[in-house]
Amino acid sequence: MAQKKILLLTGDYAEDYETMVPFQMLQMIGHEVHAVCPDKAAGEKIKTAIHDFEGDQTYSEKPGHGFVLNATFNDIAGADYDALVIAGGRAPEYLRLNKNVLELVKHFFLEDKPVAAVCHGIQILTAADVVRGKKLTAYPAVAPEVTASGGTYMAVAVHEAVVDGKLVTAPAWPAHPQWIAAFLQVLGTSITL
Repeated sequence: MAQKKILLLTGDYAEDYETMVPFQMLQMIGHEVHAVCPDKAAGEKIKTAIHDFEGDQTYSEKPGHGFVLNATFNDIAGADYDALVIAGGRAPEYLRLNKNVLELVKHFFLEDKPVAAVCHGIQILTAADVVRGKKLTAYPAVAPEVTASGGTYMAVAVHEAVVDGKLVTAPAWPAHPQWIAAFLQVLGTSITL
């Protein structure tokens, strides 16, 4: 297996599992993963939030862990990475307002590199105008943004993922097994037992 260099985009109040789990799982199998947040440096922490599905009309939110970034946003360049992962939660609401974030995301699509986004992370993709003509999923509340941006929203169970070319999306963290497995396939990573 060839090691890939993967960029993980996250931020304050990103969903805890949607930041921690892909970061740790991708490292566990041997990939190099750099976690970044605009306006923060390597060694700084972001606050995360735990979103849960407890039968209410939407998810509940509780404090998560402090997640330590291991790279500095201002020091990275998309050309140095093989793939991109975008965490969900509330961080995408404000990260999509950052023109440097949008330009970075566009790079991965223009260069046809693998991209994995989960939950509200898809809001960054819609703001970057990169979902036009693609099939993808997201947290259901993001569906109107996908449609308005020219994408085809796929309503799937919360534990399922959708793959369209090199784009891998999922509605929320319960999809991690399918989402990350699909992303590994797109990356060309195989695990043998």
